[in-house]
Amino acid sequence: MKSSALELFEIPLHDLFKIADEVRKWKCGDTVTFVVERNINYTNVCISRCKFCAFYARKKDEEFVLKKEQIVEKVDEAVKLGATQIMLQGGLNPDLNIEYFEEVFSEIKRKFKVHLHSLSAPEVLFLAKKEKMSIKEVLLRLKNAGLDSLPGGGAEILDDEVRKELSNKGTSEDWLKVMKIAHELGIPSTATMVFGHVEKPKHILNHLMKIKKLQDETRGFTAFIPWTFEPGKSELNLEKTSPLEYLKIVAISRIFLENFRNIQASWPTQGIEIATLALLCGANDLGGVMIEENVLRATGKKFKFLSLEEIVRAAKSIGRPVAQRDTYYRILRYF
Repeated sequence: MKSSALELFEIPLHDLFKIADEVRKWKCGDTVTFVVERNINYTNVCISRCKFCAFYARKKDEEFVLKKEQIVEKVDEAVKLGATQIMLQGGLNPDLNIEYFEEVFSEIKRKFKVHLHSLSAPEVLFLAKKEKMSIKEVLLRLKNAGLDSLPGGGAEILDDEVRKELSNKGTSEDWLKVMKIAHELGIPSTATMVFGHVEKPKHILNHLMKIKKLQDETRGFTAFIPWTFEPGKSELNLEKTSPLEYLKIVAISRIFLENFRNIQASWPTQGIEIATLALLCGANDLGGVMIEENVLRATGKKFKFLSLEEIVRAAKSIGRPVAQRDTYYRILRYF
């Protein structure tokens, strides 16, 4: 299985893209989807200090933790702009306990009708260790406070040979365990992959095989989102992955992950032009109209936030129908 799957990396790109596009059409049809969201980073304090990350605070005077009132104000702004999804993510901050998140989630849910797609697997795992609780207990408390789903952050590459070089955010099995328990509790999630650093094709394939296996068991992943490592201002002095390599991995992911319906293109890392091309290479979703994003901006990457009209125009430029969706990929409206 593994050796035959590696042959995907050897298929001529034109043929690879054509196969992936045909698989996409068979699984998803032609409609391109997107969500309106805000990504709120509640803290930049992080004890993990991953080599590929430029977001965590290097100095004491750079540190911040948002108060509940500040987060609620940001959610209010986002909802007024049409957001249906709020993503809260931050660092592994030893000063924040589970009550902080319960209070924030509860207040958001009390005031707004919005989906909380928040906290990565490493954040959940860190809370469990800090509070001396099981992962299940932490997730149940967060769910009762208002957590709806988990983003797939912290997966990076699910191969411990690579993870040891990049971060201290737990093993591949740690990430998979959090996601499995979440899915069993009725908390769906996305799956992600960050590539274009120290990995090789075999590591990418290991990652895809692991999330595919878990998806077979739980059916809890709503989408897969591959994106490229952004080298600016991190400890890794590497060249940025080429657009063709990005499109290649999108296509391979679509072909290999036959139990995933949705593959998301990453316009924040690639730009809207390459993200639009990804829609011809297996992707069916353009992610979000993002009202806020700070992690990529910390690398020094320059990009402007896309408006709803720009995302709609990008999808229609390749002759595809386009629709706004919710977090569960249910269509809210067509354009």
